[in-house]
Amino acid sequence: MVVLGLESSCDETAASVVTEDRVILSNVVLSQTEAHAPFGGVVPEIAARAHIVQMDRLVAQAMSEAKIDYPDLSAVAATAGPGLIGGVLVGLMTAKAIAAVADIPLIGINHLEGHALTARLTDKIAFPYLLLLVSGGHSQLLVVEAVGKYRRLGTTIDDAVGEAFDKTAKMLELGFPGGPAVERSALQGDPRKYALPRPMKGREGCNFSFSGLKTAVRQLREKIGIEATSQDISNLAASFQQAAIDSLMDRTQNAVDIFKDEYPNGDTLVVAGGVAANQYLKSELTNLTQMRNIKLAVPPPVLCTDNGAMIAWAGIEKYKLGQSDSLALAARARWPLDPDAEPAPYAGYKA
Repeated sequence: MVVLGLESSCDETAASVVTEDRVILSNVVLSQTEAHAPFGGVVPEIAARAHIVQMDRLVAQAMSEAKIDYPDLSAVAATAGPGLIGGVLVGLMTAKAIAAVADIPLIGINHLEGHALTARLTDKIAFPYLLLLVSGGHSQLLVVEAVGKYRRLGTTIDDAVGEAFDKTAKMLELGFPGGPAVERSALQGDPRKYALPRPMKGREGCNFSFSGLKTAVRQLREKIGIEATSQDISNLAASFQQAAIDSLMDRTQNAVDIFKDEYPNGDTLVVAGGVAANQYLKSELTNLTQMRNIKLAVPPPVLCTDNGAMIAWAGIEKYKLGQSDSLALAARARWPLDPDAEPAPYAGYKA
């Protein structure tokens, strides 16, 4: 089985060809960082237009690098949501056109499910496993019981951790994308210099909150004022990063305990999403999993951020179960992995 996967839910345009025996024949990703950098964040209209311009070229490149033609494909998979709806439409409509012309099945993929299943592509992880999904738009802890079957243990009640990194980078004028910029600056700073809150730490459950931490960073930055040195900025970046990850670790520790108690056959914590590329987070999670006697699986950085290979692999997983979609499949701006999860307190519709 050979599947072409397309991803266009945010600010990366991506196409990849993957086989069912876990060989990535091609994985082409075009970042839009330069286009969005002047604004300090992703502008949906700019992102959608860039996807329109680049998608056909990237598909052709992915097919060429894979050394196959369209009749060799078993199916085409594309992100159908959640995400910026203009961008999602570009990838999904491209996939529909390929499916129609090549007469192959179309498989619509939940972008979050693509992240959730990546470790099965890279590490052959068996179900069930615990997933920490951390990105610019999502912070969730879920039990992955099977393809299409997810149980949410916790979610953010306000901001995602990746969003907090991006906004902190903007306040500290570190550049875009914010996650890598804060991490680089933090390497030169003292994480004990500034006392910042650890949201939700010590409370029951697995929900996250990062808006208060973000506000505390803004207040400190204003207090330091225009006299701030580069060392002051690095110290603030390091203090923020440690506070954010301390909060993540506390919530994840609770989830690990729940997971081990309720799923005695599960033995792995998987981390996915763009923030999974943070090396300090990976170090802290390594310590946690060693203490809790479970395995840690973190995909390579190129497969933590948005990419087509995870979409192609999720398509393979679904197609092997006999699942595919009609050409009438609609794009979705919101698409929870666990639609039956109880709403998070105070989170409103977002969660």
